[in-house]
Amino acid sequence: MQTNPLFLGLVIAGVILVLGVVIINWLQVRGVRPKSRADGGHAGDAQPKQAPTVSPAVSPPANRVEPVFKSDIAPNSVDSDDRGLSSAVAQAREDELPVPTVDEDMVPELPQPLSRRASKASLNPDPDIECVVMLRPAQPVATAPLLAAIQTASAKPMRWLGRQIPGAPWQALDAATPGPWAEIAACLLLANRAGAASRTDIDQFLKLVQQTAPLISATASLPEPAAEASRADALDRICADLDVQVGLTVLKSDLGQVTGTRLRGVAEAAGFQLTPAGHFEFVQEDTGAVLYTLQNVRSDPFTVESLRQTSTPGIVFLLDVPRVQEPGRVFDQMRMAAKRMTKTLDATLVDDNRVPLDDAALAGIRAQVEATADALVETHIEPGSPRALRLFG
Repeated sequence: MQTNPLFLGLVIAGVILVLGVVIINWLQVRGVRPKSRADGGHAGDAQPKQAPTVSPAVSPPANRVEPVFKSDIAPNSVDSDDRGLSSAVAQAREDELPVPTVDEDMVPELPQPLSRRASKASLNPDPDIECVVMLRPAQPVATAPLLAAIQTASAKPMRWLGRQIPGAPWQALDAATPGPWAEIAACLLLANRAGAASRTDIDQFLKLVQQTAPLISATASLPEPAAEASRADALDRICADLDVQVGLTVLKSDLGQVTGTRLRGVAEAAGFQLTPAGHFEFVQEDTGAVLYTLQNVRSDPFTVESLRQTSTPGIVFLLDVPRVQEPGRVFDQMRMAAKRMTKTLDATLVDDNRVPLDDAALAGIRAQVEATADALVETHIEPGSPRALRLFG
């Protein structure tokens, strides 16, 4: 009997459809997120060069593979407090991590990929998050032969540190620190909000170090570039899970507007300062650290000129959780400031769907802020620490 081609086609199409459904379900269960935070795959990632899409709740972390890191620096190459982890990059975990929703007050349980020496001392080399190469000259050297390397531009932040004797505090190298230096550390940041350091970035950095070492008669042990690139990708994935910003929107009802001059007056009276970046900042007086910002609900940045000539339907209070110490306390402060400004401007505190936020909703958001802060601490990225400021900068 001859088989009907149409029948065969329908059977094949049916099989493909079933396989497609199975594959999609599997991907959803595994929590696959194909995009990194550098290309906009994470809903809560900060985009410093663009107007943020702000939500009143903590953005849910993505489920990602969570590898463990290894430092390629020899165990005795830095102080005992400066050593990286000893375990190799692990294969993807088979466990599945829960994705919290806006109503949950927890975040996925995270591994501890970084060592506890989360550099309270901001100038120590940090092999867990940097590609670090130690240079040991035959004799202590001045900074001058290193200036060309120090001033070389790189795609990722690069630091050159030195110390005059082993065990002494590290110092940043520049024209103002003449030396001499018995030990030098060249450090390239492996990941930040712009994404992971690429293989090309790492190759260029290691080539620069290799060219610099003979100028100061120094020995240097270079790590394997491919391994460093893998560490960079893994670090970027972990940071994406912890990259959370929280926004509270103050919106005029219906078609109401706030004039720029009134907004500026109210903001400055509340302690905010207008910055060239196009938003207001609330700065901690003692430390100079930015606690939270005030941004236009529209994409337009605030400038002295725009505030003089235009108006806006609302503003957004924005808290960058990894970049502040004690995020829960800072959220409380921001929440009170937002409520005061809501009253002053005769506006409403709302979410992205323009639904008013009550105290219960705000308490839920605070719980998630605390959960994110706890996850950062457990991963040895203390909120507001030098390490956190580098990774989330």
